[in-house]
Parts: sequence; structure tokens; C-alpha cells
Amino acid sequence: MLRDQLSQALKDAMKAKETRRLSTVRLMQAAIKDRDIANRGTGKDAASDDEILQILQKMVKQREESAKIYQDAGRGELAAQEREEIVILKEFMPEQLSEEQVQDIIKAAIAETGAESPRDMGKVMAHLKENHAGQMDFAKASGQVKELLK
Repeated sequence: MLRDQLSQALKDAMKAKETRRLSTVRLMQAAIKDRDIANRGTGKDAASDDEILQILQKMVKQREESAKIYQDAGRGELAAQEREEIVILKEFMPEQLSEEQVQDIIKAAIAETGAESPRDMGKVMAHLKENHAGQMDFAKASGQVKELLK
């Protein structure tokens, strides 16, 4: 379970006195705790591993955007810091699928869900998110699904 991995990573970072890793793991745990609290308010259970992967994916995307902004503003040290955090975040995520694999999975998902038109896009995306959380960029996948359903 990802929560256990994060707890162990936190302990290891403390023992090794790795400040960047320690702060990044704490940020991950705080984001997960926020989701747990939000879920509790709506009567849901604590965040599942799939939800945690979505949180981590969002955190990676935020840091990529920040790194680009810092780089464009001439703040290379802050951009490097964001990239270091991205590396740490990605350690807890499954390996990303290649473009060809994503294309094949999308075609299979369309066949499995029986999607025929752009109106069925929601079914296909739900199927992809359910079965491949954290393994692909769903924004890009959404565009590919749209193209295939035209």
C-alpha cells in the first residue's frame, strides 16, 4: 500500500537527514490527509491507492509547470528544486506507459466499452482511469480518445 511506502520513506529520509526528500514526502502525506478529510466530509472512506496516485500525478504536473515558470523567469535554482521534487514523487508512481502502449490501451478500452461516438467518451475515460491510474497522462489520452471516436 502506498501509505506504508510513504511512512517508510519518511522514516528513511529522517534517518539519512535528506531534507529535500523529507519535505517532499511530508507534502505528499499532507495532500493525502487533505483528501481523506474531504472524503470524510462526504461520507466516503479514506483515499484509495488510485486516488493517491491521482494526487501524486497532480503534484507532478504542478511542479512541472512551476519549474517551467521559474526557468523562464531566470530562477534556475528554484526550477532545479522543483525538478528534484518531481523525481521523488515519481518514485512512488508506477512506470508511465509509452505512446504506443497508451494508443493500444485506448483502442482496447473503446472496444470493451462499446463506444461509438464522442458522446461515449466519458465511459472510455472512466474505464481508463479505473484500470490505468497513474500510468498515463489523461489529458493527452482524452485527446486521443476524442480523435478515435470521431
